[in-house]
Amino acid sequence: MKIRVYYEDTDCGGVVYHSNYLSFCERARSELFFQKGLTPHQESEFFVVKSLEANYISPAVFGDELFIKTKLIEKKAASLTLHQEIIRDEKVIFEMDVKVVYLKNKKPSKIPDEMFEVFKNE
Repeated sequence: MKIRVYYEDTDCGGVVYHSNYLSFCERARSELFFQKGLTPHQESEFFVVKSLEANYISPAVFGDELFIKTKLIEKKAASLTLHQEIIRDEKVIFEMDVKVVYLKNKKPSKIPDEMFEVFKNE
């Protein structure tokens, strides 16, 4: 997924605010669903972030064009662990591993096959 850094994404120095990297990655995960005609959130079924480990390598700034890559690294019955990278000029500037849990009626539940399919090939 491609994202452009806008003024609203930055702090007073024109550098992307640290929490926005997480937002960029969240948007990229949602976009994977939208591209397959699905939605990551249904009335009583959705993914939530359980944990993440982030590594800020180099800052992004106002006007940068960024690409977000998402790769499935572990699948369990009710959770997925994904590796996401934010890339600028072919260099990784941010990376994180994020574990998401699938909830149905607010309880961990088996991930439906069509939801898992979204993360294959990424």
